[in-house]
Amino acid sequence: MIRPLLLVAALAAIVPAGDLLARETVDASAPNELAVTVYRDPQRGEGERMDRRWPEGFAMISEVRTVTLPPGESKIRFTGVAEGMVAVSAIVTGLPGGTIEKNRNADLLSPAALVDRTLGNRVTITRTDPASGAARSEQAIVRTRADGGLVLETQDGFEAVRCSGLPEKLTFDQVPSGLSPQPVFSIDTRSDTGGTYTVTLSYLASGFDWEANYVARLHEARADGSLRMELLSWLTILNDNNQSFPDATLMAVAGTLSVESDFEELADEPEARPLRLTCYPFGSTAAGSPLLYPPPPPPPPPPPAMAAMAMDAESIVVTGSRIQKVMAEAAAPLSVIAAEEALGDLKLYRIPEPVTVAAQGQKQVAFLDKDEVEARFIYVVGCDYGEVDEADEVEYFDPARLILATANEKSKGLGQSLPMGGIAIYEPTSFGDLLVAETRLRDFALSEDIELDLPQSTQVFAQCGHVDEEDLEKERRWVRKRAQISNANDSAITVRLDLGTAGYTKIRGLKGTRIKDGRLIYETEIPANSRRIVRFRERDD
Repeated sequence: MIRPLLLVAALAAIVPAGDLLARETVDASAPNELAVTVYRDPQRGEGERMDRRWPEGFAMISEVRTVTLPPGESKIRFTGVAEGMVAVSAIVTGLPGGTIEKNRNADLLSPAALVDRTLGNRVTITRTDPASGAARSEQAIVRTRADGGLVLETQDGFEAVRCSGLPEKLTFDQVPSGLSPQPVFSIDTRSDTGGTYTVTLSYLASGFDWEANYVARLHEARADGSLRMELLSWLTILNDNNQSFPDATLMAVAGTLSVESDFEELADEPEARPLRLTCYPFGSTAAGSPLLYPPPPPPPPPPPAMAAMAMDAESIVVTGSRIQKVMAEAAAPLSVIAAEEALGDLKLYRIPEPVTVAAQGQKQVAFLDKDEVEARFIYVVGCDYGEVDEADEVEYFDPARLILATANEKSKGLGQSLPMGGIAIYEPTSFGDLLVAETRLRDFALSEDIELDLPQSTQVFAQCGHVDEEDLEKERRWVRKRAQISNANDSAITVRLDLGTAGYTKIRGLKGTRIKDGRLIYETEIPANSRRIVRFRERDD
């Protein structure tokens, strides 16, 4: 009897105790604290909108949970993580023994997974007699499942489910281990003494995105041509995952982020597989008789004329009330506004109160509310090509390009970083606020000039070009040019002449030319309801 005891003792000395016993599985608590930091799609261009159906951004999610560990090695299950979780990015802190191994479940609780995990086990099958309506239940054993068929063993032998022609259903006594209706992330760890610990799970997840949306309201121009503008801005944050994050600290990061990984591909979202069962058509296989499916139900009758009119009227009222609501919110003070913080070269917008990031939903939070933004309209005329004839009585004028200009400075009523997004511009009229333009803006940093492209003007027209064709044939000669601008507005305007690429063009006869965005420009004022001719000379250098 001594030798067997010595052999067992020797094995115990060689093999760790944790390997002799199966690791115990424990479930972490639901998140006590949540933080969701959303990053924009790094591949989205300045003029592109957020894809609300297929978001290409991502989020950094941090969850604080509580877990009670037994002594030795154990497996911790974190239930309810985002389905777009990038498991390789997950970090768990707060454990005494660290992480031994990480795993991500690949199969959610679904009809197909439930049947697969029940092979060889008993289930209850209930059939309803269509003649009497009586239901009869009996025990059966799941023997096999192939694509398109499920075979059970009952007291009457083997049979395929849903091939008897009777209404029937399967009832399972319990959910097999390893299946969960929510995505699960698990890790293996070790604790020498066991105990209760507060741990933090942080990971990246795909299926998120955000963009900025702006609403501007213009007021009447002042005598100097400037005007006052109200500007309200929103962060629209999208969560395309099927998991909600209640009472979370929500943040959004703006700026150009260098990302080389494909988070959507790395996420490997868990699959909820359906169970599709089919049977061979009844009748003669030689004749190939078709399936006798009942005819589809007839389509619903069209709504009465009055009902259709009411529906149209309702949609119009809803749209109108939505615009009125937007403009009312633009004038009303906001209680919750996201605060801007520096994050290296990036900008972070933090929502000051906990919010719920709902599954398959969008969240809008204001981050900018300015009532006294100083702006002005500038009419741009291209003067770097074309020909005009001073002797020709028929003059052809092109509409000037209109831009709305301001500066991102506190002296101009702004002084805050502006992330790229769409902007709707309204102007008050006797009929209420009307939409006059809709455009997009790029990321603007502090102290940058902001110029938004608007539609071509219908009040300002111009003609600009060289006067004498022969001057162009002589190299390095000064060419006579002329710009003629007409202003049909009731107030004076600022016109900008675009004279060409800076460094390649020299100008005579214009004082105050300057370089902007690599172009040589000249700005002048045109009085109300008047026409002005600007003459100058140009030489290509």
